[in-house]
Amino acid sequence: MKWLVVLGLVAFSECIVKIPLRRVKTMRKTLSGKNMLNNFLKEDPYRLSQISFRGSNLTIHPLRNIRDIFYVGNITIGTPPQEFQVIFDTGSSDLWVPSIDCNSTSCATHVRFRHLQSSTFRPTNKTFRIIYGSGRMNGVIAYDTVRIGDLVSTDQPFGLSVEEYGFAHKRFDGILGLNYWNLSWSKAMPIFDKLKNEGAISEPVFAFYLSKDKREGSVVMFGGVDHRYYKGELKWVPLIQAVDWSVHVDRITMNREVIACSEGCAALVDTGSSNIQGPRRLIDNIQRIIGATPRGSKYYVSCSAVNILPSIIFTINGVNYPVPPRAYILKDSRGHCYTTFKEKRVRRSTESWVLGEVFLRLYFSVFDRGNDRIGLARAV
Repeated sequence: MKWLVVLGLVAFSECIVKIPLRRVKTMRKTLSGKNMLNNFLKEDPYRLSQISFRGSNLTIHPLRNIRDIFYVGNITIGTPPQEFQVIFDTGSSDLWVPSIDCNSTSCATHVRFRHLQSSTFRPTNKTFRIIYGSGRMNGVIAYDTVRIGDLVSTDQPFGLSVEEYGFAHKRFDGILGLNYWNLSWSKAMPIFDKLKNEGAISEPVFAFYLSKDKREGSVVMFGGVDHRYYKGELKWVPLIQAVDWSVHVDRITMNREVIACSEGCAALVDTGSSNIQGPRRLIDNIQRIIGATPRGSKYYVSCSAVNILPSIIFTINGVNYPVPPRAYILKDSRGHCYTTFKEKRVRRSTESWVLGEVFLRLYFSVFDRGNDRIGLARAV
């Protein structure tokens, strides 16, 4: 029966729901001057129009581009719907947005959910906390109607933050986790699991196309795969375990030499991370190979090096996935070039990596919950 699943995945089904994404653009590149930035944050509306195409259930939500780091999409919660910008994150499992009761500095800069204005809101007394690499939140579990494009999940459990730390200058309101249920900090059923269990999507898959430049056009799609977003055939990679989106990497090479993962290692395919992350000593070695020098929290190289530096190649399930210097080197607001390799701060005895948006801008990715695998193909 597997061939039926494959046919269902590649078909451009009427049941596919696509949410276009746009890369988050550096605020400094868009607005210079503190006063102008402050005015923008106060006056620029969050609520964006929804675009629908006649004769199709394809729904497009325009997204914001800030900091060249995040890809965010719009969802709504409550009745009548309240709109939020969230990261669609394969590295976590919880959906949460700020509560109107949150008085943290981070919450003050974001849209907060007004539970008293929703007729379908159902509270609980259950509390939880989540720790991310860049921040943390404390919250409570509640239930309400959540919409992702045309997908509707009624009585969906989600988190309402009452305290946030580290998100004050991030231009997203919350996070929509797409990882496996067992990794949920709140132990609430993730929205994808609920939609899957209720038969709201035709196939238990979702996929990402992340654009390589600042224009709109990035999408996350649910229920199938639109083959127009990639070249060639999808190469399927089994998960190490059906507990998260981690795959086995055979080796990592540069200049035909193995520089990491010499005996095989694990890598999390993470749409919520902007970098390629690995153990400190191995990341330091990569920075040395490409001649990067530390300055503050980043490593910098000459911008002309983009034309001469080698690709870093991840060999996954026998297939080479090169990441060229034009992908792993970015420019900051002053026109200086920095690398996107970052230390992975996790205490583990085994070597593990994170393949974030630097990798995923190059490769269209399909997350297949029905067969516990990831499909990769060269993005168009």
